[in-house]
Amino acid sequence: MENETKKLILLSAGGTGGHMFPAAALAKDLLSRGFDVQLVTDVRGKKFTQDFGSIPITIVKAGTLGSGLMGKLSGVAGLGLGVLQARTLVDKLKPAVVVGFGGYPSFPAVFAAQRKKIPTIIHEQNAILGRANSMLASKADRIALSMSHIHGLDESDVSRATVTGNPIREDIAALYSRPYPVMQPDGVMRILIMGGSLGAHVFSDIVPKAFAKLPPAYRARLDIVQQCRHDDLESVRNAYQKAEIRAELHEFINVPENLASTHLVIGRSGASTVAEVTTSGRPAIFVPYPHHEDQQQKVNADAVADAGGAWVMTQNGFTEEALLARIETFLQNPETLFRAAENARSIGRPDAARRLGNLVTAIASGWDRNTGKTPEPIITKES
Repeated sequence: MENETKKLILLSAGGTGGHMFPAAALAKDLLSRGFDVQLVTDVRGKKFTQDFGSIPITIVKAGTLGSGLMGKLSGVAGLGLGVLQARTLVDKLKPAVVVGFGGYPSFPAVFAAQRKKIPTIIHEQNAILGRANSMLASKADRIALSMSHIHGLDESDVSRATVTGNPIREDIAALYSRPYPVMQPDGVMRILIMGGSLGAHVFSDIVPKAFAKLPPAYRARLDIVQQCRHDDLESVRNAYQKAEIRAELHEFINVPENLASTHLVIGRSGASTVAEVTTSGRPAIFVPYPHHEDQQQKVNADAVADAGGAWVMTQNGFTEEALLARIETFLQNPETLFRAAENARSIGRPDAARRLGNLVTAIASGWDRNTGKTPEPIITKES
């Protein structure tokens, strides 16, 4: 693209890190190909923009369709204003392609582009097509999926869908080619406990109590890194100290650094966490967030469990006794974790950013829209 005007790709994402992190990974790939890249997001997404470097960012209004009549009216009004703002931006930038990453904050720019016949790609991180992507799918030029088993995609849209995987940071993708850390029969077991971007109280409550019930010889083998909410730090630290268990506690953790030496992950099963765990080849105990209406995290977790790479425990079933039994089994039979690690890695996609970048390049260049389409079948399931 050195001898021609650079084409601009507009990325539309926001709301949570789960939508923003894949957008940031794609942005880096597209910049390396010589594209200009800009981001449109909402106020909530602004706090996740540190990974976008010097890419220009525009903030537009976005709303969620809340409960009750007033909540829905407020959400529609917010989206309407966002669409007007996005339409002005799209008119000004004239992007070659607009890529949306799901969630209501991604809706305005993608919708505005579709109305103006500008090519669009939507990316779905979860195993269930989200509401915003569902509304945009029928007019999207391509639908990029993180998983081949997808709930909520209309059969009429399957021909435009392709599995790219969920783009993740390069330092985590690099773990794909590194072996699972050796765990000796009587050696240390390193456990990484993550609860999403802000921690989860259920892990602070259950995990230390369960581990404290292990026999002394087993407790001596544990090496814990746990993400905690600020309000939980002191009580969790005291619980581990009383049980004489080695533990590092942090409000925010360096995920790539800790995954590299981890034997087991305990955490939620948001799309980014699932992508990071499978790509790094780490077995996991997933405790899906229980309050999503569509149970998207449960479906994400089940996809890994079905491949033999994880164990799923509902929050109601995540008890001290249930966790204790599981951890004792792992300590007694480390090969169980090794096999699960290989199964998790088998569905990891370290090249997801490149695959999605290939798709964007194909659409931006006017190539055959089947370019970059993965050969694996897409299996649709009822939501």
